[in-house]
Amino acid sequence: MRIAMWSGPRNLSTAMMYAFGNRGDCAVVDEPFYAAYLALTGLQHPMREEILESQSQEAIEVAQVLVGPVPAAKPYFYQKHMTQHMIDGVPRDWMRQVTNVFLIRHPARVIASYAAKRENPTLDDIGFRQQAELFELCRSWGQDPVVVDSHDIRDDPATKLEQLCDRLGLPFSPKMLRWPPGGHPNDGVWAPVWYGAVWNSSGFAGAEGALPKVPDDLRPVLEAAMPYYETMKAQKI
Repeated sequence: MRIAMWSGPRNLSTAMMYAFGNRGDCAVVDEPFYAAYLALTGLQHPMREEILESQSQEAIEVAQVLVGPVPAAKPYFYQKHMTQHMIDGVPRDWMRQVTNVFLIRHPARVIASYAAKRENPTLDDIGFRQQAELFELCRSWGQDPVVVDSHDIRDDPATKLEQLCDRLGLPFSPKMLRWPPGGHPNDGVWAPVWYGAVWNSSGFAGAEGALPKVPDDLRPVLEAAMPYYETMKAQKI
């Protein structure tokens, strides 16, 4: 089984990769289209050159790997994907051959977390529009993609991950709830910039508190993202 987990940035996505990676029966890959995305857009992200050198910049090649042999011949292959990477020039047909799951988070939390790492995020940076479009694409193919909210996972990791595994037809493993601190061998080269908190963790953080205040200059981004989030939230498990 190949599980493609789709989220925007700052969305519990790395912790989820660690959870699946700690099962022992699951290969993982970290944002395989990142280099292709940077090459196609020319965007100046932190560690741009290192990212371009660390992965294939050819999106078609990446897609072929994602539906090819599973690394280490493991029964499950967890693919951590960023929805904002799926721009023109990045193929989508390969998504028909994987089980697509959508990980959502309230835009206020995403914007506050992203802005602390990289200034002035745009709607395209945080991936909500693209996430909704990919979800509808999967449904147009007759798929019934799963939606899970990161807030619910942090509130009760064991219950929510068990529900997620049940929907995927995957046996739940308690190993998903804890992992060794210090990162995962398959972390992307960009991990030192973005993964500090999860590197210091050994499990999911506790329940989230009140929504953070979004600065006035980012309110338009929040308002633009909310309809996409609400649409996805209505489908969550």
